[in-house]
Amino acid sequence: MLTDSGIVDRLRASNAEFRELEESHHKLDAELGELQRRHFLTPQEELMKKQIQKEKLAKKDKMAELIRLYRDK
Repeated sequence: MLTDSGIVDRLRASNAEFRELEESHHKLDAELGELQRRHFLTPQEELMKKQIQKEKLAKKDKMAELIRLYRDK
């Protein structure tokens, strides 16, 4: 039986949706990191930070779903 990391490797190689989700998740993570390094955020930046966090979590949830579906095949 494959581990989650093995499944992730296979999905990366065979599933374009998974690759796109993973790439987008990494980009959002970098954007969030940039915002978190600032000492002060404007109200608009705070909203953007919260939106990025929500998008990032949604992508992570979708990737986890794809991993579960692969495991259950």
